Amino acid sequence: MFAMKSWKRRLRKWRNRMAKRFLATPTGREMLVNAVSPKILSMTADCGDHLMTFSPHDYIGRKIYRKGHFERENVDRLLSVLRQRGLLQPEKVLLELGGNIGTQTIYFALSRAFRRIVTVEPDPRNFQLLRTNIDQNGLGEQITAINSAAGENAGTIDFFLHRDNHGKSSALRQSDQDIEIKVPVKPVTALLAEAGVAAEDIGLIWMDIEGYEPVAARSMQPLLARRVPFYMEFSPVFYGPAGSKAFVDHLAGFYEDCIVFFEGRQEEMKVTALPIQQEQFDVLLLP
Repeated sequence: MFAMKSWKRRLRKWRNRMAKRFLATPTGREMLVNAVSPKILSMTADCGDHLMTFSPHDYIGRKIYRKGHFERENVDRLLSVLRQRGLLQPEKVLLELGGNIGTQTIYFALSRAFRRIVTVEPDPRNFQLLRTNIDQNGLGEQITAINSAAGENAGTIDFFLHRDNHGKSSALRQSDQDIEIKVPVKPVTALLAEAGVAAEDIGLIWMDIEGYEPVAARSMQPLLARRVPFYMEFSPVFYGPAGSKAFVDHLAGFYEDCIVFFEGRQEEMKVTALPIQQEQFDVLLLP
């Protein structure tokens, strides 16, 4: 009997060691996070230089669990371009529209490239995690988070929560499975006033709001007039051909040159030449 118990104990220890080794691999981590019970609402990962709390049932959360970050290379790439062109001013403020759960927010804060960050996020699920990630990394004095959408007029708008990818929640319905709620909306100028930040203090605009970019851009006239460096996800797939052209024409009234980021490369071009035949791409509008 004693020998049997000893053998089972050794087998259990061996099994646990093998499981830990496997679950430390990318394949193992993917299998584990995909198998997390729906009763587990959030997880927190030590990502090296910061902590990140996320939903294991969301696309962004699963990617953080597998890779330890979510598209951090995009922040590093942008900061490198701005630095090379002498466009980084550490006394300036970053305005982030579409803060999500705070991935890029935290990466920007850790870079110390800006003295302060104002991040705006309308999805209440994301905003709760955004606040958690700001607080648990001790960044509350550096980052101001506002739970609102950015639009032309103050009030409320219909907002659609994506069930499987919280980063795809939007003021535009994308699926019949989306959950419709009401969220507050304010012009960018009002959001800055709420944060106590003047337009001339903004050193960079970062915007990723799933198709609502043209509307938000129309509410930031003072920033565009100052030709603040402006990085965004540009989505002709949402705007349509006519809407894409109208958005390009609007931006070209303020900016002449830009850099478009393609897969594995970047290309400088005139704003009027933006490749609106593509479904989606990232662009940096240059002062």
